[in-house]
Amino acid sequence: MIDVLNLSLPYFGLIFIGFACGKFRKLPETGLAWLNFFLLYIALPALFFRILAKTPFEELNNLPFVIATTCATASAFALAALLASAIRRGRVREAVMAGLAGGYGNIGYMGPGLALATFGPSAAVPVALIFCFDSIFLFSIVPLLMAVFERTRRPLLPTVINVARQIVFHPLIIASWLGTLAAAFHVEPPVALDRTLQFLQNAAAPVALFALGVTVALRPFDRVPWEVPAVVIVKLLAHPLLAVAMLSVLGPFDSQWVATALLMASLPPALNAFIIARQYDSWVEAASTAVLLGTMASVLTLTTIMWLLKTGRLGL
Repeated sequence: MIDVLNLSLPYFGLIFIGFACGKFRKLPETGLAWLNFFLLYIALPALFFRILAKTPFEELNNLPFVIATTCATASAFALAALLASAIRRGRVREAVMAGLAGGYGNIGYMGPGLALATFGPSAAVPVALIFCFDSIFLFSIVPLLMAVFERTRRPLLPTVINVARQIVFHPLIIASWLGTLAAAFHVEPPVALDRTLQFLQNAAAPVALFALGVTVALRPFDRVPWEVPAVVIVKLLAHPLLAVAMLSVLGPFDSQWVATALLMASLPPALNAFIIARQYDSWVEAASTAVLLGTMASVLTLTTIMWLLKTGRLGL
């Protein structure tokens, strides 16, 4: 157990250091802009490019694994949305945002660093596949549903085109496809460039976790809406169970891949849930609360999952 705590607590420690700094050092939120730009456009793309570029291309061709993990995410999204809709009495736009919080884990900021620290290089490929296809699904379904249920209806075709453009030009998706092409054609960047990318890769996790803590600290937290605990339970408990069920149905898969998928499904709600809620001006306070409570609760749930995986008690 000590080994697992030594792996997990530094990650949560960085989040709570950022949270403490955000609470007690009153700096303007605009200061996060360059930090978030560095993460989204520089450090995380470098991380995903190097992970994929150094992976044998044939390992990336695993369609059943992609279907299983994406279906698990879609099921968690639907379950959280239905629960929120029942509690909110049919307020669909808020339910869509709750579905996002229940299905979209912190697979960008926490996922890669934690999975690689826990399982080593063998986790690189499943992490990249889960990130790419979960992001494509959620970045597609949320804008489409919000457009369909918007009070002033917009034409559907321009919405679809705009969603497709956002996916194609998302920096992390671009980095992933470039890394895949580099793996397919055995392209090796010059040593100096590769070392630069490695520096950026190493910076991604600590900067991301600190920024997550600061951003959550700056959000309002006056009350806990009724549906938030249900959404957090879906994300931290139901999503991992759904992932195991889907992988069992569509498997068998390599045990390390299953363990990585279970770890990724156990991550707390992503900060993107709050960012997108604010973008649509819907379920904003609840999204902030879900991210905060989910991150706090995951100290227990995620650490437990890691311990079960590391000790082989799940039989994977």
